[in-house]
Amino acid sequence: MKAITGVLVAGLALVGAPAGVAAQGGDDEAAVLQVVNDLFDGMREKDGDKLRGVWHPEARLQTAGATPEGAAQLGSTPVDGFVQGVLDAQAFLDEVTFDEVVQISGRLATVWAPYNLFVNDAFQHCGVDAIQMIRTADGWKIFQLTDTRTREGCDPERRDL
Repeated sequence: MKAITGVLVAGLALVGAPAGVAAQGGDDEAAVLQVVNDLFDGMREKDGDKLRGVWHPEARLQTAGATPEGAAQLGSTPVDGFVQGVLDAQAFLDEVTFDEVVQISGRLATVWAPYNLFVNDAFQHCGVDAIQMIRTADGWKIFQLTDTRTREGCDPERRDL
């Protein structure tokens, strides 16, 4: 279980389906949220092409956490490592987001998405995914995904898909 969450969760953090969205342009919002949906659908389906297709070539996956002493700690996972970890996982991984907020300015989009992560249908942890995207000739691509993880203050019943 630690191997799954260690590899996956460092890069996890995205969107299940749009619930509450605040931003500019409905078409752009829908396209941005579709990228997030594709990421998590690809994770649930263990679809490597779908998983790889959402990332910009220079993308970074990070986790904003803390050491046991409480000092700030930033962890990183390479995109290829994240994808391979998902594909190799024996467990069913299901990250669901809710109350998403989308902001768009020109070629830049940001998604702020609280989430719950379930492994084999059991609640693992909750947090927030902060996702930044750039509009490319091939559509919106994730170039930065940073998540937080906690077990405190979570609502494990929240599965808004």
